[in-house]
Amino acid sequence: MLNVTLRQLRYFDALARHGHFGRAAEACSISQPALSMQIKELEEALGGLLLERSARQVALTRFGEELSQRVRDILRSVDELGDFARASQDRFAGRLRIGMIPTIAPYLLPTITKNLTRLHPELDIRVRETMTPRLIQELVEGRLDTAIVALPVSEPSLTEVALFEEKFLLVRPGSDEGTPAPSREMMREMRLLLLEEGHCFRDQALSFCNMQSAPPREMLDANSLSTLVQMVSAGIGVTLIPEMAVPVETRSASVSLARFRDPQPSRTIGMVWRKTSPLARQLLQISEVVCLSAGKVRARQTVRSQRA
Repeated sequence: MLNVTLRQLRYFDALARHGHFGRAAEACSISQPALSMQIKELEEALGGLLLERSARQVALTRFGEELSQRVRDILRSVDELGDFARASQDRFAGRLRIGMIPTIAPYLLPTITKNLTRLHPELDIRVRETMTPRLIQELVEGRLDTAIVALPVSEPSLTEVALFEEKFLLVRPGSDEGTPAPSREMMREMRLLLLEEGHCFRDQALSFCNMQSAPPREMLDANSLSTLVQMVSAGIGVTLIPEMAVPVETRSASVSLARFRDPQPSRTIGMVWRKTSPLARQLLQISEVVCLSAGKVRARQTVRSQRA
């Protein structure tokens, strides 16, 4: 009988993802020698080497690569078994792993967390903030329960639920206050500051300006909306930001804001989860809380704008 434990499989999965004993051990909250011992016992139980070890990193052997995907499938099934048990209960409790893209998380997360904690006090909410492709990968692999992203994601194995529409605003230097917003054609001649490659918001901004990619002369990218706004404040160029980010990102920057003429650029924010998830009913309830939270955030923005 094969003597393999779920703990060993989780340790191997962490090691396969990180490619480094130290980082994998940290992710699993155990010591590196303990992780190494468990992996060695797993190799002995399976009768083959899983790793090629070197001083700096580890690489999967061919056997290890083939096993890696099977292990992920096993672990996902085990996690879904736990989700199935939770879904059968009247209350929503236990771990909830939510992913969010960086152009949403800082502005919506505090309100979502507050509302979820109030409605479901037994939830253990864990948040993962990263770009859409990685969120989708982790969701498909079972490492996340749901993700809040810009739609569509067009992944056949996922359910998509649209939540709300969000407009984009033009951010310009403060000296441009009161001047009309430029047309799409005029935007193509301006120094447009963008998020770095991989952010879906970058692609949405380029699409609005009818550009396939940023012009070679404009290579000033940033990894956050905050940096983009500060670059505009310094007179380097102009940028677009989602409406929800405006109060946070412009409060300490000498910039002006302008809305475009209709049709205004916008994006659809939604929630996605695996079609096979036993928590589908509960996640649909969570999506309603997210809509409520977004409505409160936007209401606060309206009040601030009226006061200003």
